Amino acid sequence: MNAANTFFVIMSAILVLFMTPGLAFFYGGLVSKKNVVNTTFSVFIITGIAILLWIAFGYNLSFVGDFHGIIGSFHHLFLHGVNLKALMPQTHIPTGAYMMFEMMFAVITPALFVGAVVGRMRFRFLLLFIVLWSILVYYPMAHMVWSPTGFLAKLGVLDFAGGTVVHINAGVTAFVLAVFLGRRLNYKHKIIHYNLIWVVLGATILWIGWYGFNAGSALAVNNVAMQAALTTTVSTGTAMMTWMALDRIFHGNPTLAGVSTGTLCGLVGITPAAGYVTVWGSFWIGLISTLFSYFFVNYIKGRIKLDDTLDAFGCHGVSGIVGSILTGVFATSSINSVVKHNGLFYGGGMHQFLLQLGVTAFTIIFVVIMDIIIIKVLELFVPIRVSKYMEKIGMDPLENSESADYLVNTIDPTFIKVARQRQQARKAHQNSQHK
Repeated sequence: MNAANTFFVIMSAILVLFMTPGLAFFYGGLVSKKNVVNTTFSVFIITGIAILLWIAFGYNLSFVGDFHGIIGSFHHLFLHGVNLKALMPQTHIPTGAYMMFEMMFAVITPALFVGAVVGRMRFRFLLLFIVLWSILVYYPMAHMVWSPTGFLAKLGVLDFAGGTVVHINAGVTAFVLAVFLGRRLNYKHKIIHYNLIWVVLGATILWIGWYGFNAGSALAVNNVAMQAALTTTVSTGTAMMTWMALDRIFHGNPTLAGVSTGTLCGLVGITPAAGYVTVWGSFWIGLISTLFSYFFVNYIKGRIKLDDTLDAFGCHGVSGIVGSILTGVFATSSINSVVKHNGLFYGGGMHQFLLQLGVTAFTIIFVVIMDIIIIKVLELFVPIRVSKYMEKIGMDPLENSESADYLVNTIDPTFIKVARQRQQARKAHQNSQHK
């Protein structure tokens, strides 16, 4: 065992886990005060769900065995028979450390698309969707891209830490869910953010955790890990300043919510390229990713009437797509010998660029098709959207019976009581019809 590499990977796994409560703060601060608890709860509870799914069969479906380069196997349920002490080739870390590190990616990814559906999706539908989505979408994507036997990996796709597997995957899912849910009742009204301090706290935690996400993906204490940490920092700083400048130019003043969103765009954009590009390349990736996300969020989203509530697609989807494609432009073997074909700007010609473009398109198509199938099947058994009454009052008092703090508890208790009575009466009526 390489003790230094093992310690590094375990600490990176902890940092990636830290990102999920960070995302809960980020999303919880952005939503309106009547949906704070439900949003935070919906993100945080995914931690438990994803961990149990991962040890049950997620790790096996992602990295153990192979079925036509698309998925692993159902053998070794609950890790039975998996030698967690066996050392990984090259890095010489235990399989158990690698399994735990990859587990945290399976935790954070479904939490990302929650931002598109807050305030109007039934919690039961969300839980069932996450279970099926993990099995039918995330694990196959992880196998195809990151497993040595995956067919996209064999083609030579470059995805250092999750441009396709995590961000395009979650971002496109956010888009599909938002389309099926439809727009909020008060869609034309701008959301009054509950707590901007939560937002910047969440963005800060995400930034810190992202070093585990990106640098940790080197799986060793080496120059690639150092480069990934450096490019992550440069891309994120560039994105932050880019969003602030755009806000100043087009809206007259910078905003804390905007700068926090821009920070996230830089982190997302550099993720697939972090261990493959130079510092100069990371600067351009941060800049270009943020430009595309900014104009989608502020101009395109409204025109196509997409209600992506907290811009999960606008940030993760758009910046993830741009970052994945630009990896084929800026990747160079001088940074990482894994790169067999240099990017377009480093003398490699069109090969890697076209490959990244094709794999990005494949990811979008695959995720859209699978998402639609899962949603259509689930809708046969569980309604996807809450009632108009619940949406109007808020998820916190009716779904969770909690308030974030005394500042949120501004709804008339009598109004809540009447709402619950109507809800119970509606359920009783539905039960009587089923009988």
